[in-house]
Amino acid sequence: MFGGLTGEVFLSCRLVELESESSRLGADGGAGGPMPGEHETTAAERRDAYNISRLRSSSLEIREKGTEILREQLDAAQKELKSKDEECVRLSHVRNQLELELEDLTASLFEEAHKMVREANVKQATAEKQLNEAQGKIDVLQAEVSALKTLVLTSTPSSPNPQLHPQLLSPGSARGSRGHVRNKSASSALQLQPEPMCVPSQQEERELDSVLFAEFLSWKESASLEDASAFLSRVQREDISPCLSFTCSELSKSVQRAVENNSLTIEPVAMTTVSVVKAIDGRGPNKCALSGMSRPCRHRIKLGDKENYYYISPSSRARITAVCNFFTYIRYIQQGLVRQEVQLMFWEVMRLRREMSLAKLGYYMTDN
Repeated sequence: MFGGLTGEVFLSCRLVELESESSRLGADGGAGGPMPGEHETTAAERRDAYNISRLRSSSLEIREKGTEILREQLDAAQKELKSKDEECVRLSHVRNQLELELEDLTASLFEEAHKMVREANVKQATAEKQLNEAQGKIDVLQAEVSALKTLVLTSTPSSPNPQLHPQLLSPGSARGSRGHVRNKSASSALQLQPEPMCVPSQQEERELDSVLFAEFLSWKESASLEDASAFLSRVQREDISPCLSFTCSELSKSVQRAVENNSLTIEPVAMTTVSVVKAIDGRGPNKCALSGMSRPCRHRIKLGDKENYYYISPSSRARITAVCNFFTYIRYIQQGLVRQEVQLMFWEVMRLRREMSLAKLGYYMTDN
């Protein structure tokens, strides 16, 4: 654009110079020529006139060409300016679009951030509420466990707590209050705790056996009902197996496994249904399923989750409960619920072994 303007100025100056020169030449020719009235012209004058006419025509052509060039350059500059204006308009639109998108994005980010904060606050409030509820439940459970430990510690096989073992009530009172009682072997094992009738009235003398006491101490260090220790092996061989050895050998083995697994259930039988209830294998409530002897059966047993019931006589029940008493006490020891000296624990175990031996020999106490 500036180059075109410079060219135009140059051509204008050139034309001005040519015109001034032609004017000067004309003036000089007039001064040195013939006097007015003369008709003679010289060749030089004609040549000068011709040159002047050529110069005038050339200046016109140059002016036209310069004007055309300037017009073309002006058109090009206008086109360039127009394209730049269009580009500026387009970039302005792009900038406005980006600003709108940025505003939308910022607004959406703020909204999402507020939403996340609200959700986090709700989750925190819910978690705090659940934590408070869980802590309340834990406090309640701890109180219940403490109360249960207190009851357990005040209840041993030698002196059971009636509040912990309601089955110790007589069958008449139990039937009057609850109909019948359904108990597992771990809890129902404490039903019979009489002193044997053969115990003399004078005070007993007892002497600790070093071999048995050493076996008990060895077992107590890592008390486990599944460990084949010398202590449990001896008790199993000398007391449990003979006490639970009945005429029906297959059922005897099942009963022994159920007692060891703490899955045996002993239930009293309502006297009003004794005459109408029939047990499996054709044996009714007047024939013991274990011994096969005809005896009034006021209790029945169920092994694990099976639906079959077996009616048992008082003697069979006494033998089963004697074994259950032993397993209940050693479970107390295993769980750390017995807070006594080791020798007192040992003598309680020996007393339970004596109960199993007496029950095997047929000594037992009735509910009355």
